[in-house]
Amino acid sequence: MKPTLTLAETITPDGMKLVLQKHDESYLVRLAGQTLMHSSAAASEQRLGELAIAPFAGRPGLRVLVGGLGLGFTLKAILTWAGRDARVEVVELFSEIVTWNRDHLAGLNGSRLDDPRVEVLVEDLWDVLKRTPEGSYDAIVCDVDNGPVAMVHRGNARLYKDIGLRRIHAALIPGGRAAIWSASDHPPFVERLREIGFQVEVVSAKAYAAARRDTHRIFLADKPAQTATRGHG
Repeated sequence: MKPTLTLAETITPDGMKLVLQKHDESYLVRLAGQTLMHSSAAASEQRLGELAIAPFAGRPGLRVLVGGLGLGFTLKAILTWAGRDARVEVVELFSEIVTWNRDHLAGLNGSRLDDPRVEVLVEDLWDVLKRTPEGSYDAIVCDVDNGPVAMVHRGNARLYKDIGLRRIHAALIPGGRAAIWSASDHPPFVERLREIGFQVEVVSAKAYAAARRDTHRIFLADKPAQTATRGHG
């Protein structure tokens, strides 16, 4: 059995150890001993990116906000389907995740950060949403923590509460889509999305392509189309 190699590690502002490791040909990130992401179990992350922009195929000037870089699989999927003039802003709380993607994961998905359509913001998604004008994005992708249930970083919980969902709703254009990744099903969260004003579809997703069961969920929250003009600027 091949050993697990630690490629890099750091201590987060919360005092937890964040570690990048490699086992055989797979990469994984652990926080406080808990596996957050694994390159061999990224099928649902790729699916998240595909579903997020599926309604906008071929639309010029597509603007997408991505909360959570991870190992770059969601970003890769978005860039595959987005047009040449798309603008994709990737928000990542931990600067180390960005650095590791560039330094250690360039052969995996890290090179996507050099795509001219991509802008990386090293900050909290919450702060980005607070300053975002209404109707700014066609799609908002949220892959933060483990979704609306299990919280690794306590501050992330507010993204999934009414106040956070209202900000996501406001930041979308009429007819825009929020795609939210979750480690598991969560019916109360679906009801919360509907109460905010979203039209919701729940899509089951596999952790890896050959998996027998769909263990994860992607919540597709569509903002109803209206006659208001787009807020791009």
